[in-house]
Amino acid sequence: MSSGTECEEFSEAAEQIELNRLLGEALTPIAPQPGRRDAMQAGLMQRVARSLADHAGLLTVRSKDGLWQTLTPGIRFKSLWSGPQGNSVLIEFAPGAALPSHRHNWLEEGIVLQGGLQMGDLELGLHDYHVSPAGSRHGSIRSRQGALAYLRGTSLGDNPSVWRELLGGLWPHGGDASRTVYAAGNNGWEEVAEGVMRKELCADDRLASRFYRLLPGARVPEHVHAQDEECMMLEGELFLGDILLRGGEYQLAPAGSRHGEVYTDVGAILFVRGARDY
Repeated sequence: MSSGTECEEFSEAAEQIELNRLLGEALTPIAPQPGRRDAMQAGLMQRVARSLADHAGLLTVRSKDGLWQTLTPGIRFKSLWSGPQGNSVLIEFAPGAALPSHRHNWLEEGIVLQGGLQMGDLELGLHDYHVSPAGSRHGSIRSRQGALAYLRGTSLGDNPSVWRELLGGLWPHGGDASRTVYAAGNNGWEEVAEGVMRKELCADDRLASRFYRLLPGARVPEHVHAQDEECMMLEGELFLGDILLRGGEYQLAPAGSRHGEVYTDVGAILFVRGARDY
């Protein structure tokens, strides 16, 4: 015998089906006036062409895009972009996997996207940031629980450079001049526009790396990039012009390219490496 709750659910479902039928019968298609269809189609195609022109040159890598390559047993990586000062990649650690000691060819930045990483006594968790100057040496990097991380300025994807880093790691001197910025807490954030917060991570005379946190409804005006700009979405959703980026997705805006208005309706946290004076 059916319970009272099951009977009520069946009755509600039957009412919804009947309501859908009545609405469907009432929604009579409206034929556009002569020439209106062609005008609407032409307007739409012009809008598409303008959007394509506005976003020409932007490289967007979705979570499902790209090919994963095995680095060592339990560790694989996916290339995002090859830059003049190292590459940008996603790297994935299986639980218990480890990278050997190495010495950095370029300034290398890393952000934990999932799981956690251990470097000696250092524990890195979700959205923690770690930067290592060129020439600095890292000991072994491990992950007890498994991890996904974003690396910028790495040699991964360039085998000769990888071997140079590994050989450099055999020489113990030079130390580890790295620095870590933990995600926990609100220290270091400054409001740079209504609903837009920024945290400085590292910078030189041309480029700066920053975290941005945008509240729901925040907007940033359209702008042109003076330098190559890399963006890794950490959390939320963000419209860059007509392009929607979600957590775990990446975009490169080359120098001279333009971004339309930046907007989020749900909020977003992202890492950006670009012109220092922006």
